[in-house]
Amino acid sequence: MKILYALFVAAFAALAIVPFAAPWLQFVLTIAIAKGFAAVGVALLLRAGLISIGHAMFYAAGAYTAAFIVLRSGISDLFVLLIASTLVTAVIGALVGAYLVRYRAIFFAMLNLAVSMVFFALLSKLYGITGGTDGLRVPVPTVLGMTLTKAGFDIVLFYVALALMAIIAGLGVQFLKSPLGHAVGAIHTNEVRLEYLGVSAWSVLLIAYTISAALAGLGGAIAAVSIGHVLPEYAYWTESGHLVLTAVLGGIGGVAGPFIGSIFLEIVHTVAVGVAHNAWNLIMGATLLLVIFFLPQGLYGLVTKSADKTSSAKLRENKS
Repeated sequence: MKILYALFVAAFAALAIVPFAAPWLQFVLTIAIAKGFAAVGVALLLRAGLISIGHAMFYAAGAYTAAFIVLRSGISDLFVLLIASTLVTAVIGALVGAYLVRYRAIFFAMLNLAVSMVFFALLSKLYGITGGTDGLRVPVPTVLGMTLTKAGFDIVLFYVALALMAIIAGLGVQFLKSPLGHAVGAIHTNEVRLEYLGVSAWSVLLIAYTISAALAGLGGAIAAVSIGHVLPEYAYWTESGHLVLTAVLGGIGGVAGPFIGSIFLEIVHTVAVGVAHNAWNLIMGATLLLVIFFLPQGLYGLVTKSADKTSSAKLRENKS
């Protein structure tokens, strides 16, 4: 376990020097971390055996909330936008989840998809409110009252996203170890027994769904202020599928998995587009197939397996 933590600390340190060592990666990693938050929310539901093919609606809700606050109220502080977007999407998630968590399997997946597509249609058609298919422009926010250039703001946003990733990862580990976290996993293994113990599966799933929506909203807000523009496509079903793929690819065995999967996908996508503009889909598809076939537990499983082997080797050395 110590070796695993050391690997994550080393990876975090490597990410922290990206703006200086590889400036071109800064924006890519900011978006990857933003999508990673949403993927963590999807992974939380996957632990309960539920697949949400509509979680991009919360990602879009967070993005549009940030845009509305800046454009309608004039409040533009970065931290206010992130907190408000997270809270708004948590409320939306609680309202939507109160109905959806009553269902399981394909019914849960398809109902999430249906609701998200209704949300996408509203974003596309309400021109007077959402800007329709043109979306909304998001001005560069201030940071604690300071007005920065776009380049300076992007650096600050990157480190804020990096810090939030570390905080969410730490809180996520504690959540999974808590009784509520164990209850989420128990719904997948034996929901009936959980109910017999007096634990309401509906309540557990509603809390998990609300948390997952809030995480997606936080990611959407980060993406909105980073890109400077929000579009209805944020809520499209392909984006939801991308989030599910990210969570599965990274691995749901730990909170770090979805972040690893998101960073991996964004970097592969960026490199593939740069190297072979007309064949990047082929490169992406081949890479994903290799990971799926040879890493059934995702990229997180590869990291933990390597850490276990290193730990075992050191243990043998100490015994000898």
